Order: sequence, then C-alpha cells, then structure tokens
Amino acid sequence: MTFSLLIHCPRTGAFGAAVTTSSPAVGARVPWTAAGQGAVLTQARTDMRLGPRGLALLASGCTAEEAVAALVATSPHRQWRQVAVLDAAGRTAHFTGPSIRGVLASAEGPGCVAIGNILANDRVPRAMLDAALAAPDEAMAERLLRALEAGEAAGGEGAPLVSAALRVQGPHVFPDVDLRVDFSPHPLAALRATWEAYEPMAELFLARALEAAAG
Repeated sequence: MTFSLLIHCPRTGAFGAAVTTSSPAVGARVPWTAAGQGAVLTQARTDMRLGPRGLALLASGCTAEEAVAALVATSPHRQWRQVAVLDAAGRTAHFTGPSIRGVLASAEGPGCVAIGNILANDRVPRAMLDAALAAPDEAMAERLLRALEAGEAAGGEGAPLVSAALRVQGPHVFPDVDLRVDFSPHPLAALRATWEAYEPMAELFLARALEAAAG
C-alpha cells in the first residue's frame, strides 16, 4: 500500500526520491540514493537489502535496466517485490512481482519513474509523474512534495496514509535534504510543514557542513 517516485535533475545532477504509505516509518525502508550513482525504491513486501544492492550495481556501471534485471534475478522472493531504479544518466526501470495483490501501476517519463501497489486506482503514478515534471524550475523537494500530493489527490491508496518521506541527493556523501514523517494521521501535510520550516535553513545547513564557519 505504497506510492513513490524517483526523479533526476539533468541541470544539477541531483536525484530525488519521495514515498508515502499506510504503515509507519516508510522513509527508513523504501528510498535509497547515492551521489553520482542514482536512486532505488524497494517496496510492497519490502526487502531493504535491495536498496544498497541496487546502488552497488549502479556504482559498478550497470544501467537502471541492468540493475533491475540483476535485482530480480538474485531475489529469491521476487514475486512479492516492487522496485524501481534511476541511474546517473536519468534512465529508469522498474519491476512489479506477480504475487502482489490489488491495483498496481507505474509510469515513466524523462528522468522520472513512479510506482505504486494496492492503489485506489491506476492513475496515481501518472498523476505523480505529471506533477513532478510540470515544475522543472522548482526546488527538487518542492517537486517531490507536489508529486506525493498529486498522487493522494488522484486517489492514493486503499488505506489511510500514516507516513511519508522525501530525499534530495546532491553531490555529497550525505543527502542535501532528508525529511521524514514516521507516524501521523496527515503525513503529507506534516511533511509539507516540515519542508516549509526546513527550506529557509537548507542552504545554511549545507554550507556549515562544508565550512563550519559559514553563516
């Protein structure tokens, strides 16, 4: 019962990941990113090992399609897994196992992929993708938030959402933005409030990490 999205910015090289679901602490399980390499989503009956494994495949030179093929081939319970991969060139690939029940859907666009399982309808990933691509000049975190909000507005999933997360991966070993709402009756509203509080200080936090005397 999850819908999520990956996006690449060709101008900055940043990767973005966003996810929401009806179980707690989704940000600790689903989105994985690495500077200069790409990003991975692992969900449905989530195997968190697929995140680091997918990033390692990208680091070894695999394309998104090759990484997904390798993850599927080496996962003994692949029929229960749903994964998506975005590589450094903005190429995308995804897989949905045949044993996952309910409404399943995905959508791909330029440097962008959205996936979902046990959805209210099959329009949710396309709505997310369209929202993310509609505002290319906005901050990556804002685009990710709009994508999640569009997915919810399109119907979301079959159960109430309780957690959400977004991550923006720039050129450093740490993410530029890594925000999570682990348990809330309104996780997307809480995530937006968190971003609006964080945004004015985001550049300062980054500057101080690189140069302690900054600001």
